[in-house]
Amino acid sequence: MSSIHLLPDLLVSQIAAGEVVERPASAVKELLENSLDAGSRDIRLDLEEGGIKLIRLADDGMGIAQDDLKLALTRHATSKIASLDDLERVASLGFRGEALASIASVARLTLTSRVVEAAHAWKAGALDGKLHTPEPAALARGTVVEVRDLFFNTPARRKFLKSPPTEFAHCDEALRRVALAHPECAFTLAHNGRISRRLTVADWQARALDILGEDFAAAARTLDEAAGPLRLYGLAGLPAYSRSGRDAQYLFVNGRFVRDKLLSHAVREAYRDVLHHERHPAYVLFLELPPEGVDVNVHPAKTEVRFRDGRGVHQFVLHVLERALGAGREKGDSDASAGVLAPPFFKGGPEGISGHARELDTTNPPPAPLWERGESGRAGAYSPYAGRAPSGHSAQEPAPYYQMVAEALSETSEIRNPKSEIAETPPLGYALAQLSGIYILAENAHGLIVVDMHAAHERILYEQIKTAFDARAVASQPLLIPVVFAATGLEMVTAEEAGPALAEMGFEIAPVSPTHLALRALPAMLKDADGERLAREVLKDIHEFGLSGAMNARRNELLATLACHGAVRANRRLTVPEMNALLRDMEGTLRADQCNHGRPTWFQLTLSDLDKLFMRGQ
Repeated sequence: MSSIHLLPDLLVSQIAAGEVVERPASAVKELLENSLDAGSRDIRLDLEEGGIKLIRLADDGMGIAQDDLKLALTRHATSKIASLDDLERVASLGFRGEALASIASVARLTLTSRVVEAAHAWKAGALDGKLHTPEPAALARGTVVEVRDLFFNTPARRKFLKSPPTEFAHCDEALRRVALAHPECAFTLAHNGRISRRLTVADWQARALDILGEDFAAAARTLDEAAGPLRLYGLAGLPAYSRSGRDAQYLFVNGRFVRDKLLSHAVREAYRDVLHHERHPAYVLFLELPPEGVDVNVHPAKTEVRFRDGRGVHQFVLHVLERALGAGREKGDSDASAGVLAPPFFKGGPEGISGHARELDTTNPPPAPLWERGESGRAGAYSPYAGRAPSGHSAQEPAPYYQMVAEALSETSEIRNPKSEIAETPPLGYALAQLSGIYILAENAHGLIVVDMHAAHERILYEQIKTAFDARAVASQPLLIPVVFAATGLEMVTAEEAGPALAEMGFEIAPVSPTHLALRALPAMLKDADGERLAREVLKDIHEFGLSGAMNARRNELLATLACHGAVRANRRLTVPEMNALLRDMEGTLRADQCNHGRPTWFQLTLSDLDKLFMRGQ
């Protein structure tokens, strides 16, 4: 007697439903995608008890003809694809023909629809996956789907559902994801008879503002770049808006919300140098590419994708985000009123700024770098910068900061500062004083600049150390008097085994007894750091992460730690020339707007801001 038998159709459908419908939010997502594929421009979603008792979706799409109602609730019946070629270039949100059939197998479903040319609508109900005979119904246009008592016939699944408020929150999130990618459609969400969300037709930026709020919009940078068939646009939150969780991360591929490991890795890499490692960025990003360049038939839920050229997509997303996050802040940008000022060496008036490339005005160059100027006036250099140009650039070439602002200005249509003003003042101005041993107060053409000196110096050191480390050119500074400290057994072993790697980083750490280590040299850029503490941090990281792949992946975190220990500490009094030197180095350092932990390094208070504080002109 055979022990193998065919499963009943209903059980097959219920098993398949487990992959598509995990909770009410899963059903909401599938129904919303069907409505959008039908060309809907106005969708209303009503829920009761978080969608457990009722999910009712009404749209104004093209509708379903009477003859197609039965097929609409049949598994693997779809109007989206007809061949393998169609599957390989899917442009619709749905295509598998499983959603309605899966929902109908685990809930009481009613489908009412009317096509434009029909005299009236038709209504069909389904119970346990079996469709009732369609009958005439009243409906102006579009489709209405009612899903009642989800998982009523699968109690094992129903008991895993959470409370109605929790399930509603998941349904709301499902609608938010769909609405972000389709601002051309209006959405209304009601729960237990009360409207909880109403989104009108808008562009993608306004829709993002409606959903994520003004705080996000005020701390996000707009990006829009294309390379061949690839285009990435959206809003990338600046590090100061980082979150403790991933609740504000929205990534779409051809209008479809996805959770893709390759894309997520590219985003993490782009934020790695500007965000604290325990924080998470916020973003709304839209990736567009030809449908044949991405396989969406990876998982029934359609949230996973596979790219034909994964490496190319990864590098494109990574570099676009790095450029967006590394660009200088402009005055008028949304980042908490902080502004980058126009450099003093551009030619031309308003007509030269509107969409045309600009040329450097060599007849009116920026003020000489601080390491070239003497002690007169506002010049000078404090010891960490004496005799060198910042970040590996020669004193004769313009710092990358100025070049970056030049590119930004070439895309704007208004002059941010009269040339007469900016010709005299560099972007971050000249130092006036130090406040509480923490902040530098400087004056530029717009007003007052406030700089967190430790955060700024930390970023400068970090970029310098990275550059030197990549070039295997980390200068080592021997110590006249070695720093001897008591070490643990693990520290002793690590110092002996990692001697060559430590030497590459500029360290010389050797045992002087069975229980003590001596720090005899350290990176020259960190010569003022706490030697013992720095040595312990390095040995700890090498022990925990090794010297191979794990160490390389963690490299930037280790270098960030070194930079933090080497940066000027709070309460250290700086002279005016020292403060000016720090400001100039900030202008020559990429990503100088944020420290290594994602905090801002400076803010701008314009004269108009100060006038408002003192009620001048009122």
